[in-house]
Amino acid sequence: MQSASEQSEQPEHAYPDHWEADVVLRDGGTARIRPITTDDAERLVSFYEQVSDESKYYRFFAPYPRLSAKDVHRFTHHDFVDRVGLAATVGGDFIATVRYDRINALGRPASAPADEAEVAFLVQDAHQGRGVASALLEHVAAVARERGIRRFVAEVLPANTKMIKVFTDAGYTQKRSFEDGSVRLHLDLEPTDRSLAVQRAREQRAEARSVQRLLAPGSVAVVGVGRAPGGVGRAVLRNLLAAGYTGRVHAVNSALGEGRHELEGVPAFRSVAAIGEHVDLAVLAVPAERVPEAVADCGEHGVRGLVVLSAGYAESGPEGRERQRALVRQARSYGMRIIGPNAFGIINTAESVRLNASLAPQMPAAGRIGLFTQSGAIGIALLAGLHRRGAGLSTFLSAGNRADVSGNDLLQHWYDDPATDVVLLYLESIGNPRKFTRLARRTAAVKPVVVVKGARHSGSAPPGHRVPVTRIPHATVSELLRQAGVIRVDTVTELVDAGLLLADQPLPAGPRVAILGNSESLGLLTYDACLTEGLRPLRPLDLTTGATPADFRAALAAALADDACDAVVVTAIPWVGENGATESGDGEVLAAALRSAVADAPGAAKPVVVVHVEMGALAEALAEATRTRPAPRTAPPSGAPGATRPTLPEAPASAPREPAAPDAPRTGPGEDPPAARAIPSYPAAERAVRALAESVRYAQWRRQAAADPGRVPEFDTIDETGAAGLIARVLGEEGTDPRGVTLGAEETGELLGRYGIGVLPTLPAPTPDDAVRAAARLGFPVALKTTAPHLRHRPDLGGVRLDLATEEQLRTAYAELTETLGKPEELQPVVQAMVPRGVDTVVRAAIDPAVGAVLSFGLAGAASELLGDMSHRLVPATDRDAADLVRSIRTAPLLFGWRGSAPVDTPALEELLLRVSRLVDDHPEVVAISLEPVVVAPRGVSVLGATVRLAPPPPRTDLGPRRLPSYQ
Repeated sequence: MQSASEQSEQPEHAYPDHWEADVVLRDGGTARIRPITTDDAERLVSFYEQVSDESKYYRFFAPYPRLSAKDVHRFTHHDFVDRVGLAATVGGDFIATVRYDRINALGRPASAPADEAEVAFLVQDAHQGRGVASALLEHVAAVARERGIRRFVAEVLPANTKMIKVFTDAGYTQKRSFEDGSVRLHLDLEPTDRSLAVQRAREQRAEARSVQRLLAPGSVAVVGVGRAPGGVGRAVLRNLLAAGYTGRVHAVNSALGEGRHELEGVPAFRSVAAIGEHVDLAVLAVPAERVPEAVADCGEHGVRGLVVLSAGYAESGPEGRERQRALVRQARSYGMRIIGPNAFGIINTAESVRLNASLAPQMPAAGRIGLFTQSGAIGIALLAGLHRRGAGLSTFLSAGNRADVSGNDLLQHWYDDPATDVVLLYLESIGNPRKFTRLARRTAAVKPVVVVKGARHSGSAPPGHRVPVTRIPHATVSELLRQAGVIRVDTVTELVDAGLLLADQPLPAGPRVAILGNSESLGLLTYDACLTEGLRPLRPLDLTTGATPADFRAALAAALADDACDAVVVTAIPWVGENGATESGDGEVLAAALRSAVADAPGAAKPVVVVHVEMGALAEALAEATRTRPAPRTAPPSGAPGATRPTLPEAPASAPREPAAPDAPRTGPGEDPPAARAIPSYPAAERAVRALAESVRYAQWRRQAAADPGRVPEFDTIDETGAAGLIARVLGEEGTDPRGVTLGAEETGELLGRYGIGVLPTLPAPTPDDAVRAAARLGFPVALKTTAPHLRHRPDLGGVRLDLATEEQLRTAYAELTETLGKPEELQPVVQAMVPRGVDTVVRAAIDPAVGAVLSFGLAGAASELLGDMSHRLVPATDRDAADLVRSIRTAPLLFGWRGSAPVDTPALEELLLRVSRLVDDHPEVVAISLEPVVVAPRGVSVLGATVRLAPPPPRTDLGPRRLPSYQ
């Protein structure tokens, strides 16, 4: 132990405010983690007084009833390098602390280069079991790594099993020994696959639990209920009561007088404090200037979460943005999570909850769809559209400015929510794209995730949304989302169309589509739409306009039994009677016939969709069947009156919960038998087929990419250490631009060479004689190329001469270039050896601040530059990613023997892509790579040009310890 005098001799460092973080704990509450400072003496003493004698004994190995002045000084004075203390706080009070002291091999206080530290925790008894120590360990380990510490040492009494479990379950490489009556643990702080899996599993359980607390409260208080009819607060209160909410409801109006009051028939109070019993959720419908008072009232009396309907925050300008920041800080200081501000509200249709804490006047029917929107107006439209077409919801959340709870939190909840089979998201911005992609991929492996994104082309985030600015095109973002298994649609209509199909129909086994109906023309339109969407339609079966519902039933039953098709599209037009009037009553009969055929179908289930033209009765009958079918069977959510509070399904601490087999049928609580499945109907063939095509592509992704995502291969010829040394040397050179530097040709070749990527050398040719000497050195035949920026990679301008086999040809080509394009000093000509003929391609990788490292591939020239025919994958790319990357561009046939040409060496090309991916992933300082052209020949690849840019690496928030984002 260091004395206070020894500590005072150590230099103090600036307060590291980037260590501050809000975290979600195991029970769904929040806490703030921050460094301990000299101002925390009173907080520390108060905290220690509330710790039991047993916990104190476990911490100090002896009775230690109180802290001395010397102890308080030592535990509050840190240099933030060799001595660091962190505290977890709620409401400004300490609930747990952790401290490390750097030590040498003898266990004595030390400074760098010593890379070991002794660590100790103390958690207040009332907060043990909430996962506080596990969160603190993640954060203090990240701090230690930042300060050059590689190992923690901890001494724990054998009886302190809880703390031993915190260390052993963390997933770090560790050793354990028993010395002098205590357990001595050594933890290697280098993150491992297991430690990352543990961290993400804990994150999922905590964030899902925090959302569950909001969606299934045992009691709700509406703050801001007016005494007179009308107003937002009054509307929410009426909606709660009309939905049949099963918990306790309270109204709050600060203008009420003394005594007992009622509003809308429920008890009304002047404040949350006056309610006199626990409140789980508060809905705030007061002006923005009164929200802080209401938040304090809620926080001081144990409210767990807030729905803030009030406007006047970041969407209103800089002043509102600061008000929003203050709101988030205040709510999180009490351990509360926020939906909003400027929110529309939340809905939970579970029979044991029936919560409508929103401005939606009608409670949606119960169903299997989870819906999240960032826009209240879009939320209203989606609720109305889904209701009109007979679809039910499990849960709905409209987050407004989503200063705290976001789509990522809902993905964590819906991932293992047994009441939700399909996730629909309307997003105007993505605050943490890397995390969103990770969570979406995991969720999509077990249930469909459908996303429509607004504000795609505005170039900025909507008002109220602070997000990382991406430099990559919208089409690239969409492709990366599809790589993660997300079903990406363009409109809210398509969102509903896809959601209806995925919620009620099985996933198709392939792209073969049977088409049957009573209109040849409508069948042909459907056939063409299938071809447009990349499906494989069978010849349409025309039942003729005289077909009866019984004919439809027989044809559909035959198609469902036919192994030659994977899905069925039924087309229908109105029947016309002898007098020319349409037969409207047959719509209900046809709907019953189709449902009967589906219910009686043998073998594997196939999706069925209906395309109708001016047959409102048919659409209504199919939708009504959805509304009246049996409610899904779900377990009572936590917080519902009369129900226990079950925890989320526990996965082992070492890994996230295993998803269901990707090719397994979707079953589980609430799964409907075939007879009860709704058949979605569409008023246009294009809409039905587009939804079906999305289902086909998603099913294929589930069978292939989700089931076997591939692996990131290891290469024996990679020199990671040598590459790191070169990068450090370049970035460490005096005078280097802190914004980054583009490597010269020699350094580029050396760095790429460390990863087994050879670049064909070029020799400068400022004069014809220099060109001849260069050719003699390289050996004829050669290529003569201009490297001026305005001519680089532009063979269409005539700046390249190939297959120059003699000195005479070289001199002639040199003269032609300089006569037609400019002087040698302008053209900067170079000579390069010829390589085997092949297909010219381009390989690029770049770090985007929003989505991370992206690997891109396309054909060189007009195909990629003019037509944008490039494919993209996130780094690190797997072998499957590389293969898909090569095959997903529209011009890919040119690589595989198009029109009798020789197929090129795609395995060598895929290896090159994987090596580039490894380089960028291993060294985040490599912020951009461009290899162009890369000539892919029938045997081998040749990189003819390369540029590499280095810069200090951007922060990687997705790899650090758990923390809530600051979107505000």
